[in-house]
Amino acid sequence: MSEQTADAANRVNSAPQRDDDYEHHGGFPKFEAATPDPTWARFVEGMRTLQDLAVSINAPGDVLAQAVDQVEALGELLGRHVAPEGVSPAGRSIELPGRGSLLMLPWTVEKFGPDGVRSTGVFRRFHLGGNGAAHGGTLPLLFDDLMGMILHAYGRPISRTAYLHVNYRAITPLDKQLTVEGSVDHVEGRKTYITARLTDGDTLLADCEALMLELLPGQP
Repeated sequence: MSEQTADAANRVNSAPQRDDDYEHHGGFPKFEAATPDPTWARFVEGMRTLQDLAVSINAPGDVLAQAVDQVEALGELLGRHVAPEGVSPAGRSIELPGRGSLLMLPWTVEKFGPDGVRSTGVFRRFHLGGNGAAHGGTLPLLFDDLMGMILHAYGRPISRTAYLHVNYRAITPLDKQLTVEGSVDHVEGRKTYITARLTDGDTLLADCEALMLELLPGQP
Protein backbone atom coordinates (compact mmCIF):
# COMPACT_ATOMS: atom_id res chain seq x y z
CA MET A 1 0.00 0.00 0.00
CA SER A 2 1.41 3.41 -0.96
CA GLU A 3 1.94 6.29 1.47
CA GLN A 4 -0.92 8.12 -0.22
CA THR A 5 -3.16 5.10 0.30
CA ALA A 6 -2.22 4.88 3.97
CA ASP A 7 -3.04 8.57 4.40
CA ALA A 8 -6.38 8.05 2.68
CA ALA A 9 -7.14 5.03 4.87
CA ASN A 10 -6.50 7.18 7.94
CA ARG A 11 -8.64 10.03 6.67
CA VAL A 12 -11.64 7.78 6.08
CA ASN A 13 -11.99 7.45 9.86
CA SER A 14 -13.22 11.06 9.91
CA ALA A 15 -15.05 10.98 6.59
CA PRO A 16 -18.44 12.74 6.67
CA GLN A 17 -20.06 9.75 4.94
CA ARG A 18 -19.28 7.49 7.89
CA ASP A 19 -22.45 5.82 9.14
CA ASP A 20 -23.44 6.34 12.78
CA ASP A 21 -23.50 2.55 13.12
CA TYR A 22 -20.08 2.07 11.52
CA GLU A 23 -18.75 0.16 14.53
CA HIS A 24 -21.76 -2.19 14.41
CA HIS A 25 -20.52 -5.64 13.40
CA GLY A 26 -23.60 -7.80 13.85
CA GLY A 27 -22.18 -11.12 15.01
CA PHE A 28 -18.99 -10.62 12.98
CA PRO A 29 -15.75 -10.54 15.00
CA LYS A 30 -13.84 -7.29 14.92
CA PHE A 31 -10.44 -8.08 13.42
CA GLU A 32 -7.57 -5.62 13.68
CA ALA A 33 -4.94 -4.98 11.01
CA ALA A 34 -1.77 -7.01 11.42
CA THR A 35 1.85 -5.91 11.28
CA PRO A 36 3.56 -9.20 10.45
CA ASP A 37 7.22 -10.07 10.58
CA PRO A 38 8.91 -8.69 7.42
CA THR A 39 9.55 -12.26 6.32
CA TRP A 40 5.78 -12.73 5.83
CA ALA A 41 5.86 -10.74 2.59
CA ARG A 42 8.58 -13.02 1.20
CA PHE A 43 6.69 -16.10 2.35
CA VAL A 44 3.44 -15.06 0.67
CA GLU A 45 5.16 -14.11 -2.60
CA GLY A 46 7.07 -17.39 -2.56
CA MET A 47 3.83 -19.31 -2.10
CA ARG A 48 2.24 -17.38 -4.97
CA THR A 49 5.16 -18.35 -7.18
CA LEU A 50 4.60 -21.99 -6.21
CA GLN A 51 0.92 -21.62 -7.15
CA ASP A 52 1.95 -20.32 -10.57
CA LEU A 53 4.39 -23.19 -11.02
CA ALA A 54 1.93 -25.81 -9.82
CA VAL A 55 -0.42 -25.03 -12.73
CA SER A 56 2.25 -24.55 -15.40
CA ILE A 57 5.02 -27.16 -15.04
CA ASN A 58 5.50 -30.39 -16.97
CA ALA A 59 8.28 -31.96 -14.93
CA PRO A 60 9.62 -35.55 -15.02
CA GLY A 61 8.70 -37.96 -12.26
CA ASP A 62 12.00 -37.73 -10.40
CA VAL A 63 11.70 -33.94 -10.18
CA LEU A 64 8.10 -34.24 -9.00
CA ALA A 65 9.17 -36.76 -6.37
CA GLN A 66 11.74 -34.30 -5.00
CA ALA A 67 9.13 -31.53 -5.02
CA VAL A 68 6.58 -33.69 -3.18
CA ASP A 69 9.13 -34.49 -0.47
CA GLN A 70 9.80 -30.79 0.05
CA VAL A 71 6.12 -29.84 -0.05
CA GLU A 72 5.25 -32.50 2.53
CA ALA A 73 8.15 -31.37 4.73
CA LEU A 74 6.93 -27.78 4.45
CA GLY A 75 3.42 -28.84 5.38
CA GLU A 76 4.74 -30.62 8.46
CA LEU A 77 6.79 -27.57 9.47
CA LEU A 78 3.97 -25.04 9.03
CA GLY A 79 1.31 -27.35 10.46
CA ARG A 80 2.77 -26.78 13.92
CA HIS A 81 1.86 -23.10 13.75
CA VAL A 82 -1.77 -23.07 12.58
CA ALA A 83 -3.61 -20.11 14.12
CA PRO A 84 -7.32 -19.23 14.22
CA GLU A 85 -8.95 -16.60 12.04
CA GLY A 86 -8.01 -13.14 13.20
CA VAL A 87 -4.66 -14.30 14.57
CA SER A 88 -2.92 -15.30 11.36
CA PRO A 89 -1.67 -12.23 9.43
CA ALA A 90 -3.22 -13.61 6.21
CA GLY A 91 -5.95 -11.21 5.12
CA ARG A 92 -5.03 -8.64 7.76
CA SER A 93 -1.73 -7.36 6.37
CA ILE A 94 -3.21 -4.34 4.64
CA GLU A 95 0.14 -2.98 3.43
CA LEU A 96 0.75 -6.10 1.31
CA PRO A 97 -0.76 -7.00 -2.08
CA GLY A 98 -3.96 -8.92 -1.48
CA ARG A 99 -3.60 -8.09 2.21
CA GLY A 100 -1.13 -10.95 2.50
CA SER A 101 -3.75 -13.60 1.67
CA LEU A 102 -3.21 -16.26 -0.99
CA LEU A 103 -6.96 -16.36 -1.63
CA MET A 104 -7.08 -12.72 -2.72
CA LEU A 105 -5.52 -11.53 -5.95
CA PRO A 106 -2.19 -9.81 -5.21
CA TRP A 107 -3.30 -6.35 -6.21
CA THR A 108 -2.17 -3.08 -4.65
CA VAL A 109 -4.55 -0.41 -3.38
CA GLU A 110 -3.77 3.01 -4.86
CA LYS A 111 -6.80 4.96 -3.71
CA PHE A 112 -8.90 4.39 -0.59
CA GLY A 113 -11.51 6.92 0.48
CA PRO A 114 -15.22 7.67 0.79
CA ASP A 115 -15.36 8.61 -2.90
CA GLY A 116 -14.11 5.19 -3.97
CA VAL A 117 -11.34 2.60 -4.06
CA ARG A 118 -8.89 1.83 -6.86
CA SER A 119 -6.43 -1.07 -7.13
CA THR A 120 -3.95 -2.15 -9.77
CA GLY A 121 -2.37 -5.50 -10.47
CA VAL A 122 -2.07 -8.46 -12.81
CA PHE A 123 -3.73 -11.82 -13.23
CA ARG A 124 -0.93 -14.39 -12.93
CA ARG A 125 -0.48 -17.84 -14.48
CA PHE A 126 -2.33 -19.31 -11.49
CA HIS A 127 -5.45 -17.42 -12.65
CA LEU A 128 -5.40 -18.83 -16.21
CA GLY A 129 -8.73 -19.97 -17.59
CA GLY A 130 -7.67 -20.82 -21.13
CA ASN A 131 -6.10 -19.41 -24.28
CA GLY A 132 -4.16 -16.76 -22.39
CA ALA A 133 -7.16 -15.29 -20.59
CA ALA A 134 -7.91 -15.01 -16.89
CA HIS A 135 -10.47 -17.55 -15.64
CA GLY A 136 -13.92 -15.97 -15.59
CA GLY A 137 -14.40 -16.99 -11.96
CA THR A 138 -11.46 -14.89 -10.80
CA LEU A 139 -13.17 -11.64 -11.79
CA PRO A 140 -16.07 -11.96 -9.30
CA LEU A 141 -13.48 -12.69 -6.60
CA LEU A 142 -11.61 -9.50 -7.50
CA PHE A 143 -14.83 -7.47 -7.56
CA ASP A 144 -16.24 -8.95 -4.35
CA ASP A 145 -13.07 -8.15 -2.43
CA LEU A 146 -13.14 -4.62 -3.85
CA MET A 147 -16.77 -4.18 -2.76
CA GLY A 148 -15.80 -4.92 0.83
CA MET A 149 -13.04 -2.31 0.72
CA ILE A 150 -15.37 0.26 -0.84
CA LEU A 151 -17.92 -0.37 1.89
CA HIS A 152 -15.30 0.11 4.59
CA ALA A 153 -13.83 3.23 2.96
CA TYR A 154 -17.29 4.77 2.72
CA GLY A 155 -17.85 4.21 6.44
CA ARG A 156 -20.67 1.66 6.28
CA PRO A 157 -21.15 -1.07 8.93
CA ILE A 158 -20.04 -4.67 8.31
CA SER A 159 -22.15 -6.16 5.52
CA ARG A 160 -22.44 -9.33 3.46
CA THR A 161 -22.78 -9.57 -0.32
CA ALA A 162 -26.45 -9.99 -1.26
CA TYR A 163 -25.75 -10.12 -4.99
CA LEU A 164 -22.87 -9.54 -7.37
CA HIS A 165 -23.60 -9.11 -11.08
CA VAL A 166 -20.61 -9.14 -13.44
CA ASN A 167 -20.76 -8.19 -17.12
CA TYR A 168 -17.84 -9.54 -19.14
CA ARG A 169 -17.06 -6.98 -21.85
CA ALA A 170 -13.69 -8.17 -23.21
CA ILE A 171 -11.07 -10.86 -22.67
CA THR A 172 -9.07 -10.25 -19.49
CA PRO A 173 -5.36 -10.88 -20.19
CA LEU A 174 -2.73 -12.38 -17.93
CA ASP A 175 0.51 -10.66 -16.89
CA LYS A 176 -0.67 -7.18 -17.82
CA GLN A 177 -1.16 -4.28 -15.42
CA LEU A 178 -4.88 -3.64 -15.04
CA THR A 179 -7.03 -1.34 -12.92
CA VAL A 180 -10.18 -2.04 -10.91
CA GLU A 181 -12.09 0.77 -9.25
CA GLY A 182 -15.53 1.47 -7.86
CA SER A 183 -17.63 3.52 -5.49
CA VAL A 184 -20.91 3.59 -3.60
CA ASP A 185 -23.89 4.58 -5.74
CA HIS A 186 -26.45 5.01 -2.98
CA VAL A 187 -27.60 3.72 0.39
CA GLU A 188 -31.08 2.57 1.37
CA GLY A 189 -31.30 1.62 5.03
CA ARG A 190 -29.28 -1.60 5.45
CA LYS A 191 -28.59 -1.77 1.71
CA THR A 192 -25.51 -0.33 0.02
CA TYR A 193 -25.41 -0.31 -3.79
CA ILE A 194 -21.96 -0.27 -5.39
CA THR A 195 -20.64 -0.28 -8.96
CA ALA A 196 -17.13 -1.03 -10.22
CA ARG A 197 -15.11 -1.40 -13.43
CA LEU A 198 -12.10 -3.45 -14.53
CA THR A 199 -10.07 -1.76 -17.26
CA ASP A 200 -6.98 -2.24 -19.40
CA GLY A 201 -6.07 1.36 -20.19
CA ASP A 202 -9.11 2.73 -22.02
CA THR A 203 -10.56 -0.75 -22.66
CA LEU A 204 -13.41 -1.88 -20.41
CA LEU A 205 -12.90 -5.55 -19.55
CA ALA A 206 -15.78 -6.01 -17.11
CA ASP A 207 -18.16 -4.05 -14.94
CA CYS A 208 -20.00 -5.04 -11.81
CA GLU A 209 -23.02 -4.12 -9.72
CA ALA A 210 -23.34 -5.28 -6.12
CA LEU A 211 -25.75 -5.04 -3.23
CA MET A 212 -24.18 -5.22 0.22
CA LEU A 213 -26.53 -5.89 3.14
CA GLU A 214 -25.70 -4.67 6.66
CA LEU A 215 -25.60 -7.44 9.24
CA LEU A 216 -28.29 -7.51 11.91
CA PRO A 217 -27.23 -7.90 15.57
CA GLY A 218 -25.86 -11.41 16.04
CA GLN A 219 -25.79 -12.28 12.31
CA PRO A 220 -22.56 -14.08 11.31
